[in-house]
Amino acid sequence: MRSIIYTLVSLFTISANAQTGIPVPQMTTADNLVKTFMTNYNVTGLSIAMAKDGKIVYSRSFGYQNLSKTIAVQPHSLFRIASCSKQITAIAIMKLLQEGKLSMSSKVFGPGGILEDAPVISTSTITDTRVYDMTVQQLLEHTAGWDRSVNCNPNPTPPYPYYFSGCDPINNPLTVALELGTSNPVSENYLVKYLLQKGLNFDPGSKYAYSNIGYLALGAIIEELSGMSYEEYVKTQILAPLGIYDMHVGNNLLSEKMEREVEYVNTGGYTNLSVYGTGEQLPWTYGGMNVHAMSAHGGWITTASDFVKLVAAVDGFATKPDILTPATISVMTTPSAVNANYAKGWSVNAYNNWWHTGSIPGTASEVVRSANGYIWFIVTNSSLSNFTALDNLGWNIVASVSTWPTWDLMLAPTQNASDLNFTNLTPTSVTVNWTNGNGSSRLLLVKADGAVDSFPLDGTNYAANADYGAAPVLGGEVKVVYNGSGNTVNVTGLEAGKNYYFRVVEFNNSAETGNNSLYVLGDNPVGMATPGAVPVKLISFNGTYSDNAANLHWKTANEINSSAFIIERSEDGTRFDEAGKVAASGNTSTTHSYSYTDQLNGSFPPKLFYRLKMTDKDGSFEYSPVITLNISSRQTFSLTPNPTSSWVKIKGEDMVRVQITDLAGRVLLSKAINQREETLNVSTLQNGTYILRVTNKAGISQTEKLLIKK
Repeated sequence: MRSIIYTLVSLFTISANAQTGIPVPQMTTADNLVKTFMTNYNVTGLSIAMAKDGKIVYSRSFGYQNLSKTIAVQPHSLFRIASCSKQITAIAIMKLLQEGKLSMSSKVFGPGGILEDAPVISTSTITDTRVYDMTVQQLLEHTAGWDRSVNCNPNPTPPYPYYFSGCDPINNPLTVALELGTSNPVSENYLVKYLLQKGLNFDPGSKYAYSNIGYLALGAIIEELSGMSYEEYVKTQILAPLGIYDMHVGNNLLSEKMEREVEYVNTGGYTNLSVYGTGEQLPWTYGGMNVHAMSAHGGWITTASDFVKLVAAVDGFATKPDILTPATISVMTTPSAVNANYAKGWSVNAYNNWWHTGSIPGTASEVVRSANGYIWFIVTNSSLSNFTALDNLGWNIVASVSTWPTWDLMLAPTQNASDLNFTNLTPTSVTVNWTNGNGSSRLLLVKADGAVDSFPLDGTNYAANADYGAAPVLGGEVKVVYNGSGNTVNVTGLEAGKNYYFRVVEFNNSAETGNNSLYVLGDNPVGMATPGAVPVKLISFNGTYSDNAANLHWKTANEINSSAFIIERSEDGTRFDEAGKVAASGNTSTTHSYSYTDQLNGSFPPKLFYRLKMTDKDGSFEYSPVITLNISSRQTFSLTPNPTSSWVKIKGEDMVRVQITDLAGRVLLSKAINQREETLNVSTLQNGTYILRVTNKAGISQTEKLLIKK
């Protein structure tokens, strides 16, 4: 990272890469620099976002997002970002520091350490007692005692038929599963346990040695102190308040790639044994490495602009509000005592520039926050051998521009629409309703017989028509049936018996955005409706969640030869399975009310989707609108006795941790559990009311008031 701006590289041999995003006429030299870079280093696809003085002024993408090179990368495309994930983890730790939940000197492992009772990690057999000296600060600064360059593997490295040099078990996770007797793919905590049992290479705090596993330990700290999964904490406590919905921990396989995620080029065609333990040789980019278990050190995916938006919220500049205080930012960016060029998740220098790079097979990335008010993030879907050239690219773009745009492409909506639902269903129409987010306007998109899979482009305005047959095509088979500031539209021209999938997309368009429409595409509300012959006229269908059960209620205005209501449940809103059945009244022209309780046993995601299959006596049927129930607070445990004077017994499924706090939130007891029943001694607690929290394997926490009465 340079303290001065580099000389411009040659602009010759510019490739014919596709380029997308809002054009910036005064920054055509930037476009040319990117294309030259891609040609010189054989980069398939690239996305870049650049902010100046707190405003995103340049958000462009180049090349191709798929391996067959037929689909252009868009600024809304998501990329793996590798070790630029470490800044996300560092920001989360800094937030916990700011909230007083840890200090930089907090011990991590062993008696009194933050992870003393952490699942899996707490079962480690420690032979090197220096482990107990590790602090949060040392993990952040890569000075905790692990040196991945020191060999710790046999040659060959079982079960691999070849040798892995060094000692970074993220490269050879099958070895971890073999030695620790766990299943594949291995989880983050088993990777940490593996290195803990190997011991340290130097005294904590005495030297710098880059450590991926150290950042997985930081992820475990975030889970321990928040009672949430690492990803849930980052998304709910940091990203969502900033209006960032396009950042996720990525997956391993091509079949698991997320919406709008690019495909990664397996440069060189190298393979590795499948991380699923199947014995197959798979590309490193898809199944040869355990991306999901990289999470806190290298597993995130994002758009370039959302990553810049996050950095702008911690940059220490006065242009946009920061989520960290100046004192906390100072801690985050103060260099280590043993490495003047690395702080806590950031490379730094004496000129107050911060940066970091990331690299795994199929991905290269760099984020820069410069002292003179610029932030940029560049990411590719191809491996890169020359990171100096990647660093040069950003600095050369800054040097090439004499007049910067004044618009702010960061000003997309920060709150999505919600509560998408359907009423007045007829054989050819449906009324679509929703609750508005905080955009100035919104689009309603619809596709027949499949989820919406084409998306609006920033800077493009779209016409709409509520008549589906006449509605403009946005892309593929996706049509725009509404564009406006309201929250309802009656969509006509539909075909009976066909499934129509709807999606609401918020956007802003103002003088501040340069009159460019800016869309928020992550976490949009979606739903499906099926017009058709109507044996039942449904007035309403809704539900509530309580006591580990979904309580569903519906009302009809009239029924003709109706037979039954089949209740169908889905965990993803797409695939539905039968959950129950209620007999219909048969024939009635009066209002009739029904209800059904779906008792939920076992683990479920935070949201469930329900619909009614309204069946006629002749076998024909119609689906109701889909409703969504938030069950993140579902009670998965019982607590007895309550009140109590000395002990309580907790029973539940998939429990991994129990905590007791006072009403001020101070943790009085925290214990890892891995069984269906746990008895706690609470005799030391004074009379009063406490909060008991149980966390399950899915990272969902539930609470219940505990009354101590002696």
